[in-house]
Amino acid sequence: MTTPVCTSASNGMTRPSPYPSFASYVRARQPVLLRTARSLTANPSDAEDLLQTALTKTYVAWERIEDHRALDGYVRRALLNTRTSQWRRRKVDEFMCDELPEPDPVASADDPAERQALRDAMWRAILKLPARQRAMVVLRYYEDLSEVQTAEVLGVSVGTVKSAVSRALGKLREDPELVLVR
Repeated sequence: MTTPVCTSASNGMTRPSPYPSFASYVRARQPVLLRTARSLTANPSDAEDLLQTALTKTYVAWERIEDHRALDGYVRRALLNTRTSQWRRRKVDEFMCDELPEPDPVASADDPAERQALRDAMWRAILKLPARQRAMVVLRYYEDLSEVQTAEVLGVSVGTVKSAVSRALGKLREDPELVLVR
């Protein structure tokens, strides 16, 4: 004999619920449901919060759930829906802005001696570069020429300018005198 899924379709016969109360259901099934919640989140604390929220939703709907044998499915669906809602809500909180917030200026940045020391260190580092890379860096960043303009001035291809400037910037980033300034 098959057992009916819905108690209203049981022809007047009602089966006793395996969980007479919400509290007994939670005590019996919490470890299994927590494992499901942990599979949906990366953080165990988030999984506990997720399960708590799903169980709250289940508690609110406890009287409307006709088949208490299908409670695990109901809670799993609540877990998944809650996690999806959290994910969507987090996406809404992020937004693009036209201007990036600037960090607070460092007190020493206003000091003319510090600025001059930085300029001197930068020029010493630039002078260490090979002549071709040095010329490209100066034209690109000090003369503010585009890559195309720099290539025309030096009589090389735009790709050559791009790769040489990239290598030069890599050397400048590794310069020990400039590393201390950052």
